Amino acid sequence: MRKLLPLLSNPSHAGGRSALTCRFRCGDACFHEVPNTSDNEYVGDVIASAYSRRSMMRAAAVVTVAAAAGGAVVARGGSPAVAAPAEGLGAAPGARGKADGARGLRFAPVAPNKDDKVTVPEGYAHNVVIRWGEPILRGAPGFNADKQTAKAQAGQFGYNNDFISLLPLGGAYERQQLMVANHEYTDEVLMFKGYDSENPTREQVEIAWAAHGLSVVVVQEDHRSGKLTAVTRHQLNRRLHTTSEFRLTGPAAGSDLVKTSADPSGTKVLGTLNNCAGGTTPWGTTLHGEENFNQYFANGGGVTDPVQATRLKRYGVTGAASERKWERFDKRFDVAQEPNEPNRFGWVVELDPYDPDSTPRKRTALGRFKHEAAQPRLTEDGRPVIYMGDDERFDYFYKFVSSKRMKKGKSRAAREHNLTLLDEGTLYVAKLTGDSPAEVDGTGKLPNDGEFDGSGQWIPLATGDVSHVPGMTAEEVYVFTRLAGDKVGATKMDRPEDVEPSPRTGRVYVALTNNTNRGKAGYAAADEANPRNANKHGQILELAEHWDDPASDGFAWRLFLVAGDPNDPATYFAGFPKDKVSPISCPDNVAFDPYGNLWISTDGNQLGSHDGLFGVATHGERRGELKQFLTVPAGAETCGPVIQDKRVIVAVQHPGEVDGASVEKPASTWPDGPGKIVRPSVVSVWRQDGRGIGV
Repeated sequence: MRKLLPLLSNPSHAGGRSALTCRFRCGDACFHEVPNTSDNEYVGDVIASAYSRRSMMRAAAVVTVAAAAGGAVVARGGSPAVAAPAEGLGAAPGARGKADGARGLRFAPVAPNKDDKVTVPEGYAHNVVIRWGEPILRGAPGFNADKQTAKAQAGQFGYNNDFISLLPLGGAYERQQLMVANHEYTDEVLMFKGYDSENPTREQVEIAWAAHGLSVVVVQEDHRSGKLTAVTRHQLNRRLHTTSEFRLTGPAAGSDLVKTSADPSGTKVLGTLNNCAGGTTPWGTTLHGEENFNQYFANGGGVTDPVQATRLKRYGVTGAASERKWERFDKRFDVAQEPNEPNRFGWVVELDPYDPDSTPRKRTALGRFKHEAAQPRLTEDGRPVIYMGDDERFDYFYKFVSSKRMKKGKSRAAREHNLTLLDEGTLYVAKLTGDSPAEVDGTGKLPNDGEFDGSGQWIPLATGDVSHVPGMTAEEVYVFTRLAGDKVGATKMDRPEDVEPSPRTGRVYVALTNNTNRGKAGYAAADEANPRNANKHGQILELAEHWDDPASDGFAWRLFLVAGDPNDPATYFAGFPKDKVSPISCPDNVAFDPYGNLWISTDGNQLGSHDGLFGVATHGERRGELKQFLTVPAGAETCGPVIQDKRVIVAVQHPGEVDGASVEKPASTWPDGPGKIVRPSVVSVWRQDGRGIGV
C-alpha cells in the first residue's frame, strides 16, 4: 500500500479553515453547541424497507434529459500560472503534459500546492474579471482602500464573492453576458487598517452593510483571447445590499412571525445577508441562499420566553454582542428590541437580473434554514423542483415541488407568471435508510455489497397554508423549518451544502462537506450515508428519484465519492482506481459541464494544500475519475463555479484570510502584488489554443 500524502503545515480551525474565516464567515459555528439536539433516527438505524435499493436503482436508471418543457438546468452554470501534471493522474504514459480522460476532463491535473496564486493546467490562461471595490454603477468612484466610504461601496463590486451565474444577453450582445454574484460576508480585519473589533466605527459598519448582498454586472468577452472583463456602469448593472428593499412572498409573508416595528405588514425586508451559493432557473432568474445569518443578531442568549428561546437556539441565534456590533447602529440587529427580525433572513432570494428596477423576493414556500444553494429541475409537465441543503452539522436536505407549470417564451405574461412559480407547492425533507447498517463501523470500510447505499423518502412538511407536521401551523413550518424536520424524523447529515441535479441524467448530487463531531460522545456515530467518524474530508451523495420523477416521494441513493487522500483506505471514488485520481477534501459547491461531468469546488481542504476546483466523470468507464483543474491563493476558498464549453469561472473568496493576518500584515499578495490590499475577485480561465475546456 502506498503511503498517505504528507500533511503540509496547516494551522487550521475546524474543517481546515483558519480561525479568521470561522470568526467572520459563520460566527464560529463549529465552536458552539450543535443546534440540532433532536433524537431523530440516523441513517442506518433502521433496516431497509420492503423495496430494495437495487430494484429502485434499476428503475431510476432509465433516465431522461432534465430539460422538460424546453427548459434546461443551467450549470453553475495576463500570463498564466501553470503547474506540471501530478504524477500518475490522467497523463498518458511517456507523454508528460498530454492529457487523457473523459471528454471535458482532458487536461493535465494541477498538483496540490501552497502557491499564492491561481494555478491552472498547462495550456490554459486566466485573468481577473472583477475585484472587490471596482465601480459597477454610474457615478461610483474608483476603489481606494484608504478612502473607502459606504456611498462608494454601494456602487462598487461587493466583498467575498461566492455564487456566480452567467446569463445570455443575446442579439447584438452575443459577446456579452450578465454576471450575477453573491457577496457572502465581510472580513473587517482585512478591509480596514487598524480595525478595532470591539469598537467599529459607523462608517466601517455602513461600508460592511454595502459590501454584503448581490452584484449584477455585464461582462464582455475578448474574441481574440477569450478572457472576460467587466463592463462598468452598464445600464443593467446593479448592487443590492443590507439596506436594499426585498419582499417576502409566499405562505409565510404577512405572518405575525415576520412582522417588526418597522414593517407591520410582514412583507418588506431591508437587505439580504450571508448569501452563499445559489442557482439559475430555466425562466431566467437567479436564486440566492441566505446561510449563516444568525451571526449578525445580538442578545439572543438573553431571551427568557421558552418558546422563543428554543426557536432562536435551533437557528444558532445565541449569545450577547455580535461579532460586528451592528446592533449598536441599527436596533433591528438586536433581538431584545426586534425579536422577529432574524425570522426575515434564512430564505432563498429570487432575483430578476434582466430588470434593474425589480424588487427581489424572499420565497417563504422554500422554508427557512441555512440555505447553501437552491438549484431547479423541471418535471415532465414543467413544474420546477428545487433541491436545497441546510449547511449545519447534523442538519437536513430538502426539496420543494411547485404546483404551477412554467410557461415558455419571453412574453411579459409568461415572465410574470414564472415569477410566481416558487410561491405555491409542497416542501419536503429527506429521510434516508442504509441497506447495510450492521456493516458500518465508522472507519469508512465499504460494506460487503461494495457500496454505501440505500433508499429514502421525501417527507412532506407543508403545502400552501396546510401543515403536514403535527403540532405546527403552516406558518410555523415555513419560518421554523428546522423544527419541522426534527418533528418528522428527517435524517441528520454531515453538513449538506450544495445540491445539484444533473441536466443530462436527472441524478441529484449532494455535497456533504465534513462533520468532525460525527461519532463524538453525545453525537451520532457513523452511518451508511455518513460512514466515517470524525469526518474531516466529507463526501458526495448521488440520489436517483423513483422513475426519474423529480416530484416523486421516494428515491434511491449511494455515495458517489468519499473524499480524502486516495491512499487512505477510507476513501472511495465511485469504484475508479484510486491511484489515478487527485486528492480532494471538503467538497462545497458543485456544478455540471456541457458533457455531464461534475465539477467540485472545495472549502477548508484538510490535506494541507490550498483549496481548488476539480472535475469528475459521472458516467461511462471513467466514472469516478477525478482531476484537479486549479488551485486558489493562500487563505482563499474556491467558489462559483461556472463551467462553459470554452470557459471556467470561479470566485476566489477570502484570499489572505489566515490567522494573524491584517491589512498591515497581509498573508497574501493576490491579486495585485506586494503593497496592494488583498481583494476577493472573480477569475476566468480559458484554453490558450481557443479550443473547448478539457476536449
